[in-house]
Parts: sequence; C-alpha cells; structure tokens
Amino acid sequence: MTRNYRSNLTPGTALWAGRRAHWRALGLTDEDMAKPKIAIINSSSELAICFSHLDGVAAEIKKAVRAAGGVPFEVRTTAPSDFMTSAGRGGAYILPSRDLIAHDIEAQVDGALLDGMICLASCDKTTPGQLMAACRMNIPTIVATCGYQASGEWRGEHVDIEEVFLKSSFVQAGRITVDELGEMADNSIRSPGVCAGMGTANSMHVVCEALGMCLPGSAPVRADSERMLDNARAAGARLVEMVEADLKPRDIITPEAIRNAVRMVLAVSGSINTVKHLQGIAVEAGLNVDVIGMFHDLAHDIPLLTDVRPSGPTLTEEFEAAGGALGVLKRLESKIDPTPLTVTGRTMGDEIANAPEPKGEVIRTLDAPLSRRPTINMVRGTLLPGGGIVRLGGRGERKMKHTGPAHIYHSRDEALAGIKAGEVKAGEVLVLRGLGVRGGPGMAMTSAVVFALDGANLIEDVAVITEGQISGLVNTGLVVGEASPEAAAGGPMAALMDGDEITIDVEAGRVDLDVPEEELAKRDSSAGRFGVDIPGGLLDVYRRTVEPVHHGAVMTRLNEK
Repeated sequence: MTRNYRSNLTPGTALWAGRRAHWRALGLTDEDMAKPKIAIINSSSELAICFSHLDGVAAEIKKAVRAAGGVPFEVRTTAPSDFMTSAGRGGAYILPSRDLIAHDIEAQVDGALLDGMICLASCDKTTPGQLMAACRMNIPTIVATCGYQASGEWRGEHVDIEEVFLKSSFVQAGRITVDELGEMADNSIRSPGVCAGMGTANSMHVVCEALGMCLPGSAPVRADSERMLDNARAAGARLVEMVEADLKPRDIITPEAIRNAVRMVLAVSGSINTVKHLQGIAVEAGLNVDVIGMFHDLAHDIPLLTDVRPSGPTLTEEFEAAGGALGVLKRLESKIDPTPLTVTGRTMGDEIANAPEPKGEVIRTLDAPLSRRPTINMVRGTLLPGGGIVRLGGRGERKMKHTGPAHIYHSRDEALAGIKAGEVKAGEVLVLRGLGVRGGPGMAMTSAVVFALDGANLIEDVAVITEGQISGLVNTGLVVGEASPEAAAGGPMAALMDGDEITIDVEAGRVDLDVPEEELAKRDSSAGRFGVDIPGGLLDVYRRTVEPVHHGAVMTRLNEK
C-alpha cells in the first residue's frame, strides 16, 4: 500500500489537477506522483565563491534521492555573503538575510507541501536560516555540509581570506600598500567553499553536527572533495529514509542537543555569532532555553581542545584530517549528553561510541587541553543587562579587564574616520551605538573597526563595545560584541555620553557604567534618537518585527504582545 504523503493531494480537486499538469509537463510519471517529494535547498549564486559549486552538489544529491525512491525538486533561496552583501547600508542586510532564508524556504516548501528537505549548508547565514526553517515547519530534514575553500600562498607564506580581511585595515595606517593587499586578495582563495578558518560558516557546520542534524563526520570538509560529495550523496539517500520513518527536526533538536552544540563551540573557540543563531534555532523549535545562560554555565567546564585559525595556527585542513567535529565530540564524550537523537536515527551517544579516536595532537584531550580559559565569555551588567559576548580563543595571555572613558560613534564609517584622524586614544572604550538589530537595522557589520584599531596599533590599549555584528574571524583585543539591549530599544546604552567611565571585567562577567543613577535620570534616553531612517522594504519590516539579539534576533509578531 502506498503511503499517503502530505505531498499527495486529493485526486479530482483543482489543486491536484493543477499540480499534476505541471509535474507531468516536467516529466514526472504516475509512479513518481506517489513517491515522497524532496526539496533540495540550494543557495547557489555567482556573487560569491562560497556558493559557486552548489549546483554541482545539488545534481549529485538529486541522483541519490531518485535512487533511494524519492523525487527531488531543487529550490533556490537568497545567498548572502558577508563579503558581498555587507557593501550596502553598512552591512545591515546580513543578519536579516538569515530570516529571509527561513521565510523563503517556508514559503516554497510548506506552500507546496513537500515531504522533506536536504539543505546545502554553505556561507554564514545559510546553515542557521535552514535550521530555523526546518524547526519551524518540522518536516524531515538533513543538512549536507558543502565545505570550506582551499587557501593560497603569497610570497611563500600561507594566505587566506581571514588574512586579507585583517590586513585591509592596515592600509590606512601605512603598514601595507594597496598593491600588496591586492596581491594577497588575488592569491587567498583557490577553490569554491566558505572561509577556511573557524569563522561563522565552519562554526555553524560543526554546530550542525553537534546538534545531530547532519551525518556524523560531515564537518569540516574541503569543498568539492570526493569526501564532501560522498557525504552529500549519503545525505540524499538518508533523507528519503527519514521521510519514511517520520524523523523530524523537533525530535532531534532538544534542549539537550542545544547544550551539546554549546559545548562544541566552546571546545573549538567558535564564532560568537553561533550564540544568536542557536537561540534563533531554539525559538523556531519551540524551546524555552537561554543560550547565553548555557554558555555562561558551561564556560568553565569545557576547555579549548583545538585552535583552528584565527584562534590559533591550526589550519582547517589539519582539523579535518585529525577527525573534525566528530573527533571533538569523541574527546568530549564524558561531557556530552548522549540522549539526543541524530539524523541517523541513533543517539548522539551511540554515534560517539562508534567514532574513531582523533589522530595526533590537533584535537587535545580533556586532561591536556590547549587552554582552560573560557573561549566564549558572556558579560552582563548595568550597561548591558541583556548581555554581550567576548571571544578569547587561543593560547597565551589575553586582556581581561579594562576601565576607561567612552568614545562614542554611530556608524562604521564614522568610527573608521575617527581612528584614521587620531581621535581615538589609548585607554578609551570605543562604543559603536545605534547599530543593533533595530538601530542598524539588522546589526550593521562593525568588524572593520576592530581591524582598524589593530592596524593603528591600538588594539591592546582600546576596548570596544559594539551593538553591531562582529565577524567570526575577529579574535583580537578586548571586544564586547552584540551589546544588548541596544540604544534603539531604549537600553542603558541610550543614556551613555562621551567620557562616561566604563569597566569591562571578563572574569567577573561584567560591563558596568560608572555614572550615578540620579545623573542618568536627567539624560535623554529615548530610543527614537538612534538608528538610521529606513523608508520601507525588508529592513523596515525587520526593524519593526525583530526580537532583541539576546532572544535570537528572530522576526516575530511584536504588535500582538
């Protein structure tokens, strides 16, 4: 007896007839009409190298789905890349594109009542957007990790996109010429795929494995390698089995699975962007969890086991060869909750038990880690009651405390000009305000300011607090990212003035404003003074519906609350 998949509409109805007409014209047979219909979620784009190989991956997955007894339908979504999409409106489109991906998938996959989906995970926002959609619709889903790019060489030394990003800020300080930067850029990328370091893309790929949403041993992987293609084909075949078993994302993504993902981020010193993405995924899964609280609670329990660039010198290729995400999970076996299911239908504990031991010293043991200092640190206080995030990955000493006067800027370009003009002085706290999810809107990209401080040799002497987004590649200085609540939401940041003394104490988990309450009460802290004017379009919709970043920065229905 043929299973009654949700994609099989009632014969004789107008919807059934219209669907049949279209699908027969596309070459489907009567036999195909009765099979499970599988969406292949593809963010292919010619705008950026990270997406350029996905059409070929999709073709292989479609073959695997057909061989397994399903009917594949390729579905395209928006394809945001930080290096491309951040050019417009100061990077404000970057974070909203995550939710746009989720909405795009929902409209096409749920609108067509397809039975399951395989998501091609590539650049930073694709993986969290795909997982958010999966949790929202709760149909069988598997993620196929599509890999990192090969890096290059410049003047006999390794060079990758991270190095280009960092050195771009050195031009205005005269520490590198435009021609030299151009040569580095020309040689930094040698293949399709995402940024090679443990930035947001690779961080979310290993998070996906810790969540149990991709096949074990999938991340990281070199893009377009035979191993990546084998994993993609296996994902296609497995997804058809998941549809038959009715294994859904909310069966897999539980509070315990989220906590395992937090452990993974801490062990690899992953991007701080994983925090809001995990919170957004949890919201879409209907979970009442506090991801910031999880990071705070687990920070001193999970040591640093590997230091992939930019956290340390280890190359992603070396991390992959040593065992990758599955190797880290193996090392963390005594710390990991074994109960959550994975896309294999087996538990995380079963998968780890069957996993090989990591090779060599790239992935350390719990008894001999690289560092016991927390790599992702949550800070809260009178200035940031919602919280902020400090990444202190890698080995060696790092600055943990800073007290100094606020020096406030309200745009990335304004701050860059101020640094170039010598306005920013040693000892200050450079504050980027009005750039959060509502003020930006969408969290304007502010990483260039951190790199400019490095280029000006101020990174060790000036702390940074930003409401904006910080790239997962930022791994230097004392930088508090994703400050919340933002000024545009009426948080304490709205009352801050130039010269106010701020204390950042990472070990104490505090960011405090040293201004008497009676003085603050006299100041104008109205939220409407902050943020850019957006007359309409996506960014306006986002600003009016987005939740605070410490709640995941998801688009909700605020007007109904």
